[in-house]
Amino acid sequence: MRLTDTGWAREFAASPHAQAVTAALLAAAAVTEAAVRAAVTGVYGQSLTTGLLATAVLALSTTLPPAFLSAPTAALAVASAAALSLTAFRTLTAAGAVALALSLHHLASDPAPGGASPARRMRQGLALALPFTVIALLGMGLAGEARALAVLTAAAAPAAALAGAVTAARAEAHVHGAARQISAQSLLEHTARGERARIARELHDVVAHHISVIAVQAETARLTTPGMPPAGAARLSEIGDTARAGLTEMRRLLGVLRQDAEATTAERRPQPGLQQLNELVDEARSASGAGVRLIVSGPPAALDPGVELAAFRIVQEALTNVRRHARGAAVDVELHYGADTLRLRVRDNGPGPAPGAAAGGHGLPGMRERAAAAGGTLRTGPASGGGFLIEAALPAGAREAVR
Repeated sequence: MRLTDTGWAREFAASPHAQAVTAALLAAAAVTEAAVRAAVTGVYGQSLTTGLLATAVLALSTTLPPAFLSAPTAALAVASAAALSLTAFRTLTAAGAVALALSLHHLASDPAPGGASPARRMRQGLALALPFTVIALLGMGLAGEARALAVLTAAAAPAAALAGAVTAARAEAHVHGAARQISAQSLLEHTARGERARIARELHDVVAHHISVIAVQAETARLTTPGMPPAGAARLSEIGDTARAGLTEMRRLLGVLRQDAEATTAERRPQPGLQQLNELVDEARSASGAGVRLIVSGPPAALDPGVELAAFRIVQEALTNVRRHARGAAVDVELHYGADTLRLRVRDNGPGPAPGAAAGGHGLPGMRERAAAAGGTLRTGPASGGGFLIEAALPAGAREAVR
């Protein structure tokens, strides 16, 4: 047992030997006090030896039972011995009074003394304290120090029993509160799982249907339109491929939400990262017909998967915005690997936003949210010299060189 400056009392009280050690210390103090009193006053008879023996037995009977007996039996034994000491011998040691209070407190606060309920334990403690109230009220021939001890014991005994009952009630309330918290947390998690599954089902039923229709119509148009130029057929083929790729990715993401769905191996592929940027840039170049460059500086590093995913999605959304708002504009995608920061820049040479134009859509806010979720920042706005600029700074963390 490690005793600290602030918690030694609590650690000692929690020790399984605390009751026995306390009882032994109180017994030693009671025997010493009673022996000194007997030697000085000779209160226990004419023989000093007989008096010392009587005081030792009486002192031990009022303090030592908690070391060997259960809480109810120990409290009964200590209370009986203390009452006998006051009524028959007109005295009670201070250690005996302390032992009585501790025994009644332990009786009322013990978690399971014989399986009794907290209310029953409190009633037992108050019943054992009642005789001392009667002794104090009736006097019983007590005077001076003995009378003061009787009054003090009559006040301390029921107070100790009530304090023990309060301790027991507080401990039970803590246990019940923890159980309710665990139950509420489990219910919340179960509800959240059900809600995620419901959202996943609805998204799959609605969005997957429309994406599938896009893929089918693009393929049908490519095959059934007579005299279609090769460039148009290629664009329709790309639309179908993009729709099918989006459908596959959506199903994979929904599989994370739907824990009850059986995902195939393909649906459990890792999320995209910086290794797939080349493919993303090639797709954007092919779809827009404009120049899209990927510029990498600094020693490439393997980053946290969440950071890589955030960087990939930011570039993906930025390229989508260029195709939507600045079709045909050239784009530079720059990655700079720093010591602890990955800096990302996406700049186009398009016309840029119109002066005073209100920001709309979810693309830019979504990019900011992704950057913030990864622990980084994102800034957007008109680029110097024209066009639009997106800059992100994401944490690189501990890095390992890519081989």
